[in-house]
Amino acid sequence: MKFEDTYQHKGLRRKLVEKLKEKGIDNQAVLDAINHVPRHLFMDQAFLKFAYEDNAFPIDEGQTISQPYTVAYQTQLLHPRYHDQVLEIGTGSGYQACVLAELCKTVYTIERFRKLYIKSKNALKNMGYRNIKTFHGDGYQGLAAFAPYDKILVTAAASYVPVELKNQLKIGGQLVIPVGSDKGQIMHRITKLKNDDFLDETFSRFKFVPFQHGKVM
Repeated sequence: MKFEDTYQHKGLRRKLVEKLKEKGIDNQAVLDAINHVPRHLFMDQAFLKFAYEDNAFPIDEGQTISQPYTVAYQTQLLHPRYHDQVLEIGTGSGYQACVLAELCKTVYTIERFRKLYIKSKNALKNMGYRNIKTFHGDGYQGLAAFAPYDKILVTAAASYVPVELKNQLKIGGQLVIPVGSDKGQIMHRITKLKNDDFLDETFSRFKFVPFQHGKVM
């Protein structure tokens, strides 16, 4: 993949950041990350001219690259810090992982579709992100080998909150996950107060692709 980030791309990102501010995103570190990550490099050729519109677009395997507002909203709720070790469930294009990687020490990201896993792994390597570790696996199982995590972010619609993910949080760690049906989900932020004791906060409604079990070869 050719890495090309022109003055025009950068100008369009600045305009996107202004739109996100108008929609209520006020965490400057998150806005800076959105401003720095070249979203057009994650888009299929047919959608390149729409890369900096605030919309989701299709990628392979019936998945989507999330709307920038959704990426910013989830990231702001998660409030990642520089020293954090973060687990992302649902790599997809790799765009959300890059936004997280701008803000924290290490991002571990899992993708269930092998085709997407290979594509995003290569893209992230070409872009120079060395603090993102990609895995092909079942997101419902998390990634116990590197647990516990400071933060966990789920980028697909779950019908329930997997206990495995809650168990892989550090004490004081947080999980951001959309929970609901295919008609829409409520964003949850779950904080691990101590073992088997969690604070569950609810926020706005969203619509994500389904969070499914297993992995696809």
